[in-house]
Amino acid sequence: MAIKQLTDEQIRTWSVEEKDRWWLENVFRGNMPQLTLRSAVFGMMIGAVLSLTNLYVGMRTGWTLGVGITSVILAFVFFKVAEGIGLAKEFTILENNCMQSIATAAGYMTSPLIASLSAYMMITHVVIPKWTLMIFVIFVSILGVLFAFPLKRRFINDDQHPFPEGRAAGVVMDALHTADAGAGIFKGKLLVIFGVGSALLEFFKQEDILGRIGMKFMALPHSLEGWVYSMVGTKASIADVPLPQLTASFEPDHVMMAAGGLMGIRTGVSLLIGAVLNYCVLAPWMISHGDIYGVVGAEGTLEFGFRRITTWALWGGVAMMTTASLYAFLSKPQMIIKAFTAVLGGKRGSDDDCLKDIELPMRVFVIGIPLVGAVVVYLAHRFFGVAYYAGAIAIPLVFVFTIIAAHSTALTSITPTGALGKLTQVTFAGISPGNITTNIVSASITGEVAGNASNLLMDIKPGYMLGGKPRHQAIGHVLGIFAGALCAVPVFYFAFLKGDPDGLITDQYPMPAAQIWKAVAEVLTRGLSELHQTAIIAAVIGAVAGVVLEIVKVASKGRFPISAVGMGLAFVIPFTTCFAMFFGSFLFWLAAKSFKNDRSLMKRTFVDNLEPVCAGVIAGGALLGIGAQVFNVLMGG
Repeated sequence: MAIKQLTDEQIRTWSVEEKDRWWLENVFRGNMPQLTLRSAVFGMMIGAVLSLTNLYVGMRTGWTLGVGITSVILAFVFFKVAEGIGLAKEFTILENNCMQSIATAAGYMTSPLIASLSAYMMITHVVIPKWTLMIFVIFVSILGVLFAFPLKRRFINDDQHPFPEGRAAGVVMDALHTADAGAGIFKGKLLVIFGVGSALLEFFKQEDILGRIGMKFMALPHSLEGWVYSMVGTKASIADVPLPQLTASFEPDHVMMAAGGLMGIRTGVSLLIGAVLNYCVLAPWMISHGDIYGVVGAEGTLEFGFRRITTWALWGGVAMMTTASLYAFLSKPQMIIKAFTAVLGGKRGSDDDCLKDIELPMRVFVIGIPLVGAVVVYLAHRFFGVAYYAGAIAIPLVFVFTIIAAHSTALTSITPTGALGKLTQVTFAGISPGNITTNIVSASITGEVAGNASNLLMDIKPGYMLGGKPRHQAIGHVLGIFAGALCAVPVFYFAFLKGDPDGLITDQYPMPAAQIWKAVAEVLTRGLSELHQTAIIAAVIGAVAGVVLEIVKVASKGRFPISAVGMGLAFVIPFTTCFAMFFGSFLFWLAAKSFKNDRSLMKRTFVDNLEPVCAGVIAGGALLGIGAQVFNVLMGG
């Protein structure tokens, strides 16, 4: 059946109490089985496997993949087959949803392995004992779950933010579990058609695999800039810097286009504006002035690329996201007051609290954060020598960074964990100058906690759409944390670390995220004077711009077309990704403007069923992409 949701006008004008009452009466599924033994066990099994795929991808690219949709489809297929042969009873939609929460939490457990903690080992030349690292990342991740509790009602219940990847997972589950109805059958067909089509496109982009089976001549191009430049006659450089070195190439990334379709045109345009400003204006300017440094390439020429540019650009982008997110959150102070008064004796039995027996209980947040936070501070001191006062300062900062990360994830599904970690590194460069251990570990705490909190909110989004209990998903997230840690950490130590942190970086596994963490730490621990003056100026301008854009948005009651968070995010992800997401949002916006006939197939497909179309593209591309990565690794590619 079609997922019930509020209109844009209702989201803007209704109070959070009205929205909660509507959800309880129209969406909530009561006591439908959700966190069952089979959903917990199978979710942990899927999550453990997918955490390994994320480890492989992250070692090579520095990125981790969202595994929610992948886990949804895998779980559904497995239990439908088991049900068909009489080995399982009916598999509910909320059990499927709980599985994706567990699997997603496990999948994201690889983040510190490919980034901050690997950077720590490369800098100190000391191998962190396996069980030490495992215990540390588990408690840091659980702290992230606790920090998500007070933010859920604001970001999901009140603002109804899209959380595109979570929304796609919800649409996929709805289509899979309701395919017996007319509308459900159509959604299911769209999901399958676009999923298979996306998988085929992704398959024909895999040159290595095609070469192994003698079909390399059929490989699709990864980049289209040569064709584009020849058509428009444009010089492929800006200020003598080739566009590919500015990441300003055009890649037919259909998965990112589908993600852009779920984000909407407002965020898509904001990403494009930020990307053009950063990569086509500021970066060439800073390169010409020597503020962004290149490295000597194989042919003796200077090479730049995303990692060189982002070392300078992230300061302005993070500052914009920081001020915009904080202003947006604090512009409704009554939400914060209401959250705490509910714990300190507010009106629990009134109509204002109709979800008190369903929502995540605030007392867990109030008791859990100080308790688990104290454990994390102790572990940071015990394992890494971080001073107690430095660890204690990091915990309050987590709340600020979680707001920022959650806002970005809510709009784009991208959690800027690395960028936020750099912001913490700047803070501790001033608090504890020259202490590289404090710099890395404190940034790891804030970045990973914020990332886990945002991922939990992403997981709760489909549960909210489908009428589940968020507290069950929170428990599932914790189960996934243990599954990912117990699987990914031993494999990392056995297959990659091998007792030698100096040998972590290889041509096959360049570990770009860890290299960036290491480079920033080495610069900042020598003092803030190492940060270029123009980067400081960019941060100040970005901070002011973030506030101004959010003030305009609030004054226009949400109608202002530019998102400050979207613009800021464009400074910390490549131009190609930004453009692909914009292009996808533009195509679906154009479809909504062009196809008006309710009976036409085009309107029913690309307008009325935007979510299953995009979800199918994301699911198909993700499944094939993960499979290709695993295949190449197994074949030694």
